Amino acid sequence: METINVCTNARELHVLAVDDSNIDRKVIERLLKVSSFKVTVVDSGSRALQYLGLEDDKNSAQFDDLKVNLIMTDYSMPGMTGFELLKKIKNSSALKEIPVVIMSSENILTRIDRCLEEGAEDYLLKPVKLSDVRRLKDSILKTEGDEIRQIQSHKRKRNDNLSPASHLKPTPKLARL
Repeated sequence: METINVCTNARELHVLAVDDSNIDRKVIERLLKVSSFKVTVVDSGSRALQYLGLEDDKNSAQFDDLKVNLIMTDYSMPGMTGFELLKKIKNSSALKEIPVVIMSSENILTRIDRCLEEGAEDYLLKPVKLSDVRRLKDSILKTEGDEIRQIQSHKRKRNDNLSPASHLKPTPKLARL
């Protein structure tokens, strides 16, 4: 099951939510929409990989223009766990920069540590609350703003280094030569 919404706001962030539980998918989808996220929901790790274009035998060309800003996945799912999905995403050169948040109803410290060590942005206990979603949104917006400022600063430095010295006025001695 997938839900694809048309992006109406240029600053609207797109979240891919992955959960095998229909009820949990509906809850997280509602929380994300209330927080002005654009949401795509899928019911398994393999469907998430298909959507992201990481599954070899599936074609996701129809979704190529949809940038995903965040992936939220349940930890315990049949077939592929959220941890396995996290590892596949973090091992992909094209997707490793996308933040992944693991959700679980089980508060197991070794599991939490393992997910965070593997590159998870956060580990949320279910039921996920609106305050959790808002905190994630603030974090993503801050990170994206920092990245944009970094790129702009790099471009300015590069332009300063590449610009010709034509803006320098010749000194009187050089002008006479």
